[in-house]
Amino acid sequence: MTNIAIFASGSGTNAENIIKYFKDSSEIKINLVLTNNADAYVLERIKPFNIASFVFSGKKFRTTDVVLEKLKEFNIDFIVLAGFLLMVPENILNAYTDRIINIHPALLPKYGGKGMYGMHVHQAVITSKETESGITIHYVNAQYDEGAIIFQSKCFILPEDTPEILANKIHQLEQTHFPKIIEKVVSSIK
Repeated sequence: MTNIAIFASGSGTNAENIIKYFKDSSEIKINLVLTNNADAYVLERIKPFNIASFVFSGKKFRTTDVVLEKLKEFNIDFIVLAGFLLMVPENILNAYTDRIINIHPALLPKYGGKGMYGMHVHQAVITSKETESGITIHYVNAQYDEGAIIFQSKCFILPEDTPEILANKIHQLEQTHFPKIIEKVVSSIK
């Protein structure tokens, strides 16, 4: 059994989708959801699934081992970032080398980096008059959105598309592909 922790900072739609995908799995278990936001709606979304949660401050995340100790307490083997906005600190990167993945709502390397999340990404893509966007699932390293790319999926952008329309298209790609790619990556490291 591979134990997964999900880190999320916001509403938690991807986290909930991943939890539902693996709820009956005999190979992969979501053991813990962690957030840097005590008001994150992800904490409400996970209640029906009886999954433990842990809330921490950005400062403690960056300057202590409190989060790493919580991961060890729950025997976490693999980490998934699902709408998590903080840079992962070195202590966790070192403990989970090649065992942390993230999803980004654009086709990296374009539209990545600090401050490029959520609607900021979609607005930038629309403003630049791109004809396609998509999702990128990648390994996490010490720079925002620069880890090795695992998977990308594209969608077309129509001239009349707004950032909100693009966000919906991206969300559909996330919901379809993220759990399957997690399963594939986790299966490959056993």
